[in-house]
Order: sequence, then C-alpha cells, then structure tokens
Amino acid sequence: MNKAMYLLMFVTLCYAATGASDPNRIQDVSDPRGTMKPWDKGAWETGKYRNVFLEAGYKQQDIDAKLAKAYHDLFEGPNRVYFEVGDDMAYVSDIKNRDARTEGLSYGMMVAVQLNKKEVFDRLWRWTVKYMQHQEGPREAYFAWSVDPKTGRQNSPGSASDGELYFVTALLFASNRWGNDTGIDYYAQARRILDAMWSKDGTGGIRNIINTEHKMITFVPEGRGYNWTDPSYHVPAFFEIWAEYAKDGHEAFYRECAEISRQFLHKACHPQTGLTPDYANFDGTPLPGRMSAFGFDSWRVPMNIAMDYSWYAKDKAWQQEYCRRIQNFLFARGMDTFEDQFNVDGTARENIMGAGGYRTLRHSLGWVSTTAAASIMGTQAKSWKFVDAIWNAKLEPYKDGYFDPYYDGLLYLFSLMHLSGNYQIIKPAPMEP
Repeated sequence: MNKAMYLLMFVTLCYAATGASDPNRIQDVSDPRGTMKPWDKGAWETGKYRNVFLEAGYKQQDIDAKLAKAYHDLFEGPNRVYFEVGDDMAYVSDIKNRDARTEGLSYGMMVAVQLNKKEVFDRLWRWTVKYMQHQEGPREAYFAWSVDPKTGRQNSPGSASDGELYFVTALLFASNRWGNDTGIDYYAQARRILDAMWSKDGTGGIRNIINTEHKMITFVPEGRGYNWTDPSYHVPAFFEIWAEYAKDGHEAFYRECAEISRQFLHKACHPQTGLTPDYANFDGTPLPGRMSAFGFDSWRVPMNIAMDYSWYAKDKAWQQEYCRRIQNFLFARGMDTFEDQFNVDGTARENIMGAGGYRTLRHSLGWVSTTAAASIMGTQAKSWKFVDAIWNAKLEPYKDGYFDPYYDGLLYLFSLMHLSGNYQIIKPAPMEP
C-alpha cells in the first residue's frame, strides 16, 4: 500500500471517529497542476467565465463534445427526459416518478436559454402554461408542481417555490437573449408571475414565494411551508438577476434577499462538513423530522454557491472556505466512494431515503457533479480531483440497475455547463448606435 493510501485511510478513520473534522487540519494532496486558484472577480463585473475543464488540461474539442453528448442524452437520445407534444409543446419528465415537475420544466428552460435553443425553450414554456400554470383564483399565475404528463392532470395544485424562482429567471434571460417579439413576450410572462406573487395576500391561503418578513424563499407559498425553507432553493445569484432585469419596483428588496440568502447559507452549512439539511428553519437550523438530514435536495447547494461565486463573487472568503470544508469531508470518504446521504454532521443517517423503488446509499452522479462544480471556488490541489471525477463520470445505470437520467442527468448537465463556462448571465444585446 502506497503512502497516499495510508494517508487517506488515516483521514477517513479520523472522520469515522469524530463524525466530522476541522477541514483546515486535513492536508492537501499533491497534483502536477498545483493549487487551484479561483478568480477574484465575478462575471457580472468582468464579463468572463472560467473554463475549469480547460485549466485542468482537457482539450477544448473534447470539452465541447462532452457537453454536446450530455445535452443529446437528455434531450434527444433514447434515454431522454425531454418529450415533444404536438407541433409546439414539450415537457421534461421525472421518469422514475412518472410525472412532470416544475423543477424539471424550469431546469429544461434554463438549459435551453443558456445553450441558445429557442424552439426547445418555447415548447417547454407553452406546455408549462397549458398544464401547470393556474389561470384564475388565489393561485393565479403560480404553477402546480406535479402534473401527469400523459393526461395533463395536476397531481397537486400547490407550488414548490423553486419552480417559480427558475421560471422567472429563465424568462428574463430569454427576454434578454431573443427579445419579446418572436412569438412569446418573455418579459411580460416573467412580470405576470412576479406581479401575481406580490399580490398574494393570504387569500385562499396563498402567499408570496418569498417570506416577506424573513426575506427568504419559502418551501411552498402556503400553509406551514411558508414559514420554513429549503437550503437548496437559495440561489442568491437569481435574486441579483431579478434586481437587475425584472424592473418591477422591488429591486432593493431582491438585492437584500440575495444578501440574506448568502448569510443563511453560512448558518445552514455545517461548520465541519459543509453539509446542509434538506429542510431548514429561517435561522439555518434543521427543520425537525425526517428531512433534517442531508439528502437529495441538498445535493444542489454546492452548485448554487458556485454559481453565486462565478457570477458575483460577493462572498469570496466564506465561499472558498466552504469549498475546502465540503471537499475535504468528501475526499476523506473516498473520491470514488463518498456517499450521497448523511446526517449533517457527517455521521450515518438511520433512515435512508428511497428513489425509483431503490433504497440504498450511492456514489451518485448528481452529487459527484455538484461537488465538482464547487471547484470553481476551490483553493486546493484536491479540487482538481473533483473536476476529474465529473469528467470521468458517465450517465448510465448503476450496477444494481437503478438509472436516473432526470435528477442525476440534469445536475450533471448543469455542472458541465458551469465548469466549461457555459452557464452565464445573459444580458441584453447592446443597443446599436
């Protein structure tokens, strides 16, 4: 056994004994590429986006091919999650759960606008309006979070607040990229959601997707879910986009929401492991119950923090330290074996969540992907190892047959986009003189 393996075993035993460790005590690894050096300024200021894969030594033609294949697999291939309906609509399906979700439709729209695929975007939006968006009543302009794609029946009329968050942001980007006179007035559609959001005063039990007292995104905009949140819904960069492009008179509020989300994440991320609970109180403490542990929702947190770093770099010191913390914790679990569910302190959880009829811990592609995206803010040589891990990963069935091209696949695609510099702030085209 070589020296590196002895070191890895020693660090892993330290974690097993304590449940966590001080990330600053864990030594970095050696790598011929040296220590990773994050950029000091965000793309909003510079207009530039890192191609971390290129920095890692991969060829541009291979990077382009990998991104193109990931898109093909999800939107065009035999295991796709994107399905066209008629001449002008399409949906994204969570195949394992046999439904279409605002999560998936809005993710699909964000992929489409980022990669300049207007027809795909428009098809998804038309389906969303027809089958998901409420056109009247207390929920007007909000969306049913789950729909049966075969019948169009709403499985649940209620909203999951992250769906509205992504829809608005994707529509604002579409307005900036394609204008509003090519068949869909994207800006008007975004404003309809926002204006309706601000009109929700509790009538019928429906509220703003943002808890206006705490200035944080809610889990759902009704009932008890209005009074707590999901750490993976906190995407500070999106509120910065709303402040810049929504132009609905709430600019200062949105900027404050972005800063409050950053501060919330300081509290919600465990001080040793960096892990977050799936559901949390507004003070960052885990919401009591089964969702107080780290699970599927929380996989998205590293990617969201990396996006905020890449675009705005307003919280650099903490975000770099967060990356060290979570990557150190996972590295000690084994780069090829770290699990996808924990208690937030890094110990084993008693009740493992199931998905698609399977209930087991995995080294999941979606989690590997988002922890790789965190390398955008990495300051250690070991951050290259996470980049290599996603580069070498494949969207394919696991050994036991479980396969999730939806959640695993979309997080994989998003992370490839981030690490190749293809997940960007879409600004309006410059005015011609």
